[in-house]
Amino acid sequence: MSAPNVDVSQNGNIRTIDSLFTVAEFDESDFSRLLDRPRPLNMERKRSFDERSLNELSIGMSPPPPSRTAEYSSRINDHLEYMFSPGRRSGYNTPRSLMGFEPHPMVAEAWEALRRSLVHFRGQPVGTIAALDNSDEKLNYDQVFVRDFVPSALAFLMNGEPEIVRNFLLKTLRLQSWEKKIDRFQLGEGVMPASFKVLHDPVRNSETLIADFGESAIGRVAPVDSGFWWIILLRAYTKSTGDTSLAELPECQKGMRLILSLCLSEGFDTFPTLLCADGCCMIDRRMGVYGYPIEIQALFFMALRCALVLLKQDVEGKEVVEQIVKRLHALSYHMRSYFWLDLKQLNDIYRYKTEEYSHTAVNKFNVIPDSLPDWVFDFMPVRGGYFIGNVSPARMDFRWFCLGNCIAILSSLATPEQSTAIMDLIESRWEELVGEMPLKVCYPALESHDWRIVTGSDPKNTRWSYHNGGSWPVLLWLLTAACIKTGRPQIARRAIELAETRLLKDSWPEYYDGTLGRFIGKQARKSQTWSIAGYLVAKMMLEDPSHLGMISLEEDKQLKPVLRRSNSWTF
Repeated sequence: MSAPNVDVSQNGNIRTIDSLFTVAEFDESDFSRLLDRPRPLNMERKRSFDERSLNELSIGMSPPPPSRTAEYSSRINDHLEYMFSPGRRSGYNTPRSLMGFEPHPMVAEAWEALRRSLVHFRGQPVGTIAALDNSDEKLNYDQVFVRDFVPSALAFLMNGEPEIVRNFLLKTLRLQSWEKKIDRFQLGEGVMPASFKVLHDPVRNSETLIADFGESAIGRVAPVDSGFWWIILLRAYTKSTGDTSLAELPECQKGMRLILSLCLSEGFDTFPTLLCADGCCMIDRRMGVYGYPIEIQALFFMALRCALVLLKQDVEGKEVVEQIVKRLHALSYHMRSYFWLDLKQLNDIYRYKTEEYSHTAVNKFNVIPDSLPDWVFDFMPVRGGYFIGNVSPARMDFRWFCLGNCIAILSSLATPEQSTAIMDLIESRWEELVGEMPLKVCYPALESHDWRIVTGSDPKNTRWSYHNGGSWPVLLWLLTAACIKTGRPQIARRAIELAETRLLKDSWPEYYDGTLGRFIGKQARKSQTWSIAGYLVAKMMLEDPSHLGMISLEEDKQLKPVLRRSNSWTF
């Protein structure tokens, strides 16, 4: 397997000379034997191949100027220049941390719990179950969820154990090819499963996989985020191991193209964002996130950027790459223009005129100023800002959603100024967003009439519980990654120390309830795997910030805005 030929200029920019991958011959009929054949890892430490500019991939566009330099997160650039060495292990497998200090006692306990959650298929680990729940009502917590496995996968990659991640990626890719029907309607070919389960037949002594594409989910909604997480995880695997042989397989190339074909197809959309149903992501119940939720848009942006460096520019891939480049430019412009909120923008919306008609309209979505919620005026600090939850005609959802904002930082959808503003907001509103247990999935909670109308009186999403303002420990890894990328690890350290006072003692709950996250969630499962894995990933990244490279993308200067619209960010 040959590495791509690159020309590294004096200022650190990379220009690709030939295509990213050399495709190996592969027998499509013998897909399963991939799981049985160990792959050698490329242990050589080398500069990342995936920080290429969109401009360098655009047809007919000139290369970036030599003066282009890295501006973002200068305090940790030394860490980000190098790939994580797969031979290094953390926590459970070493008596001491990389910094020479004794690891927290929780780390060994967490590793043991994570390993107990492993799911095997025909003798090989293929994922981790959602929760080691011993209750009678397991529901679907005994399945392997794509989104839930991501922090587990990152933990194993950071610990130098990539095979389980490779197995997972290949198995879910195989499931993508299944026929997918809900009632009599067939889903798109590129849809990835929300979860899968291994069924054991003791009579025949056989094992089979059963996938759920939304037909068994509450609300019967297909998971829009699963395909994005799959692409992001494929890039993380490639980045951490240096092994491009998996991503170059024709099956993986086709899988990525199928996922993206669902998102890049032309239709009636007038916006570059993705129109989604309620319950299509981590918030998988009715919570008023239908339309254009920030979580999906941020994951979409990140998946596009990851696919851009993983896809081969052959006959089939070149057209998709061109579509990605165009969409990224439009999507970054749209999100930074209309989803961003800081004090100045809030004041501008407060003074909006309505019923404007023409291309010169300022209030392009005809948002009624009287629809601004009272809480947002007190919530918005003088310094700080965030991407709001949703923007669509005559509707702006001003709620804070943690996952979408953290992914916006990690994918560089947020500009450096916006990323700083998001971290300023978290520090300024620590009690509201972190409280006694990190981290609020959204803020504020829906209450009273709003709760009845928006959630349909959902008894699980009552105020300050579950998705409705609950505190989710899994989000700790995303916060930590965002903190490291913005050069503010002290925020992550403070949050981790808070979590360490409760998580193990409380048996790793799925979520916490209350305005401060003081109470174990009323329906929270114990021994929740992604709570365990999220803690481990946060600890390992804080211990060795170079791990950040597998889940973070540097800013692309070609997407940088050119006009100034607010004091908190450059547009």
